[in-house]
Amino acid sequence: MEPDGELRACVRGYAMRQRIYSSDWLTRPLKRIGRRGEGKFAEITWDEALDTAAHELKRVKESWGNGAILHVALGGGVGGIHCFAATQRLFNQFGGAVRMWGGPSAEAYVFASRATYGTLETGNAREDLENARLVILWGSNPVETIFGTNTSYQLIKAREAGARFICVDPRLTDSGAVFADQWVPIRPGTDVAMMLAMAFVMIRDDLHDARFVERCAVGFDQFESYVMGVEDGVPKTPEWAAARTGVAAPVIEKLAREYAVTKPAALITGFAPGRTERGEQFHRAAAILATLTGNVGRSGTATGGFDRVAGMPMHQPAYLPWGKNPLEAGASRMEGSLDIGRRNRHRVHWAKLWDCILEGASGGYPSDIKLAYVVGANPLNQVQNVNKGIEALRKLESIIVHEQFMTPTAKFADLVLPVNSHWARDDILRPWYVGSYYICANKAIESLPETKSDFDIAVELASRLGIQDFSDKDAEGWRRHIVETEPDMRDHVRDYGEFRKEGLHRVRTEQPTISLKQQVDDPEKNPFRTPSGKIEIYALRIAELDDPKVPAIPKYADPEEGPTSALARNYPLQLITHHSRTRAHSVFGNVSWLKDLEPQALWLSAEDARARGVADGKTVSVFNDRGRIVVPAKVTERILPGVVALGEGAWYAPDDDGVDKGGCPNVLTNDQYSPGGAFVSNSCLVQVEKA
Repeated sequence: MEPDGELRACVRGYAMRQRIYSSDWLTRPLKRIGRRGEGKFAEITWDEALDTAAHELKRVKESWGNGAILHVALGGGVGGIHCFAATQRLFNQFGGAVRMWGGPSAEAYVFASRATYGTLETGNAREDLENARLVILWGSNPVETIFGTNTSYQLIKAREAGARFICVDPRLTDSGAVFADQWVPIRPGTDVAMMLAMAFVMIRDDLHDARFVERCAVGFDQFESYVMGVEDGVPKTPEWAAARTGVAAPVIEKLAREYAVTKPAALITGFAPGRTERGEQFHRAAAILATLTGNVGRSGTATGGFDRVAGMPMHQPAYLPWGKNPLEAGASRMEGSLDIGRRNRHRVHWAKLWDCILEGASGGYPSDIKLAYVVGANPLNQVQNVNKGIEALRKLESIIVHEQFMTPTAKFADLVLPVNSHWARDDILRPWYVGSYYICANKAIESLPETKSDFDIAVELASRLGIQDFSDKDAEGWRRHIVETEPDMRDHVRDYGEFRKEGLHRVRTEQPTISLKQQVDDPEKNPFRTPSGKIEIYALRIAELDDPKVPAIPKYADPEEGPTSALARNYPLQLITHHSRTRAHSVFGNVSWLKDLEPQALWLSAEDARARGVADGKTVSVFNDRGRIVVPAKVTERILPGVVALGEGAWYAPDDDGVDKGGCPNVLTNDQYSPGGAFVSNSCLVQVEKA
């Protein structure tokens, strides 16, 4: 379909011009001259910088092997040619480097969707939202996080068409404030308990779509046995859930009935509830609720799954080809595997970045790391447990960072290579998460003096490392190559010259795409990509793991770092780390326009503020055993008592005593991951006092 309405930029987009013309942009290569973390550097020439980087890479390889090199790369850059694609190709041709795994955003979502539906393509086109009669935003905040340009516009269309909105979230988010007819505040990490209680009501009162379940799903009997208490003697009643969630039993009962009988209904789940100790259980339970109510493969629904839209181009690879990592030679396929152990044998989970460096092979990690090469990432700021991160970075022999600004991570580098803006280079892009188009990103501005693209840096390093066949094309040549050879793009983009001229190619459909429709219409002819060929309430691939922490049907367990744990005696408040509308993770964290628009502050309920004598706007100390932050308080009725919230991505700025004055929540968060591989940053206990 042709998108309806204008594609409007968010506040970050409007502030882009201040960022790209900032006087803080790094324009010379830098070599560390002080202690790591002091931020003392000397400017050097590009020749010296590249010679030094090549020397360090060769030295570490010759002394320790390629396994001593850690490639720390993530999505800080955009596009398919620059950022991690260029350096991954470089390292693979250099003999390999240890890679990271475990997306910080949505690993629990990915795990659950693959286990339940056999695919990540479970979402309907955003234009289909206006056909929903009920929209439940469960931990989802698209007004601030955007989740695809025009998502808010489509929610407005749904509202205008008569849809009722319910927001389930510890905070009354901007999405809830704008759209919700009802806000249901819930304790973090207890969402599964409420979902199980909703399933209890549906099964008890025969409100579930039994015909749909019988035709399209397997495993209902095992799930029913657990929910109704046959398996363990504990019926998952609304009263049982109320004691854990803080949501009153009548509210749970009413929501269960409303979701069961209102057709069609869209259960839109965010990533945040999955970033908990057993986050994959939340996404599994959400998918099963959608299945019980028959809200799968139909117009106006949402599946509780990963919500990529089937057939849309953003899922297809459109990257500079990087080949295979020699360090992973002989490894069985890891992408798409639910076996965490298989991945850990060759890669390092992002949450264990610091332990990998500190413990090395003796701690069960692939190797002893001596050099970290960081591209498109700000790990000291964005990986949990900052103080452990400082210890780890100081242990390394060498740190090389591609960066645009002097970020908290860059301050710990031995060598900083200044990277240009994505507006100053040719690339190929796809919309993030949702969107039926490809983007031919043409250079729009000149690079700042002495800055280079990640691709150009990789080209120059390759020649110094003796790699002869790294590239026979420039970025424009690779872009044409990708468009003309990658199967999905080749089928859609027939005229490269026109694509380059227009800058955009839309994939048009006559009607909004309804994911999983073919499977639901005829599951025998079009089976789901699961072992059973159906939606798996009882997940056979999970059962094969034989791990009690990852049961084959979703089950609830009280958080180990939660309000019922022993830790709560000293740290009684649950911290959640939401996304700020003024940052994309830590990107834009130094843009003054946006910092002025929404200063970093701790959301604190009026009840908890009164108990601590804290007034709105006054400075508070937020702390636990992992660290301490000093930040202003935002006293509000828009957050559940017992819960505090601090937007992730604010830049770590320690004082002389190591107390963070920048408001970086990862000073406090736990560097563990869930059994399904998710970050657990929203399973975090703290105390708050007047500073």
